[in-house]
Amino acid sequence: MHSFLEFEKPVADLQGKVHELRAVAASGEEVEVSDEIERLEKKAEQTLKDLYAKLTPWQKTLVARHPDRPHAIDYIAGLIEDFTPLAGDRSFAEDAAVIAGIGRFRGRSVAVLGQEKGADTQSRLKRNFGMARPEGYRKAVRIMDMAERFGLPVVSFVDTAGAYPGIGAEERGQAEAIARSTDRCLSLGTANIALVIGEGGSGGAIAIATANHVAMLEHAIYSVISPEAGASILWRDSARAQDAATNMKITAQDLMQLKVIDEIVEEPLGGAHRAKEIVVDRAGTAIEAALSRFDGMSADEIRDHRRRKFLQIGRSL
Repeated sequence: MHSFLEFEKPVADLQGKVHELRAVAASGEEVEVSDEIERLEKKAEQTLKDLYAKLTPWQKTLVARHPDRPHAIDYIAGLIEDFTPLAGDRSFAEDAAVIAGIGRFRGRSVAVLGQEKGADTQSRLKRNFGMARPEGYRKAVRIMDMAERFGLPVVSFVDTAGAYPGIGAEERGQAEAIARSTDRCLSLGTANIALVIGEGGSGGAIAIATANHVAMLEHAIYSVISPEAGASILWRDSARAQDAATNMKITAQDLMQLKVIDEIVEEPLGGAHRAKEIVVDRAGTAIEAALSRFDGMSADEIRDHRRRKFLQIGRSL
């Protein structure tokens, strides 16, 4: 059984009835329920299709945060062969919120960055819920330096509510670390591809998502601030997060229209968490196509492409 979101209750009710009928059939009772099961399954699928055809920005936010949604570690496991993780920023400590390393992606060597939230209580605490400290961004810079030295493209999987705002992180230069990571993305002499797989939260995301090609999953979000925090600032009421989500233009569809991102990767019906292998494969196809566009380009051409891309944002509104 899937973990259902609040707006998915009609689907949950239907699938609950299907589960009950299957239990009746499995008990050996002489009751013919196969036709009813088929009818309910078709109705559940159509209801799910109708719901996801008209998701609001707030509902997309809930889908992007779904606890069963595939995380960076799932994409790395499914797409990167011979992945070798690299740890530490060579300055202070290791930050488990940022996964970094090198491996092979569909026949080519790549450097990989990913923000990992964790899948259970223990891993979420270890990963700090995907909120990186300065060490995570300095590790990212170290990996990008290595990527340029060896001519490796960089693939980033973005999924964070934002950079960690703790006192210790601020004392160790959180803002400076984010700025330097963003600057390193811009100055990189090899192609970099970023895919927002869940939440793209503020500078915490931009630090590794300032790329030649930025893609988003269909139900991911990308914003300068969370809807709850935005509502608290604008209306002094975090309960108006739904209004904030609508007005902030945080969905992939809005950002594609505004030309902030370059591509939307379609998710399976009901969200990425319902068919993880399918969405990982689609992400791989999108990344492969994006990387191929930069084959044969010099370092200066790649930098110029990235520079023109970001300078163009907002000029045609």
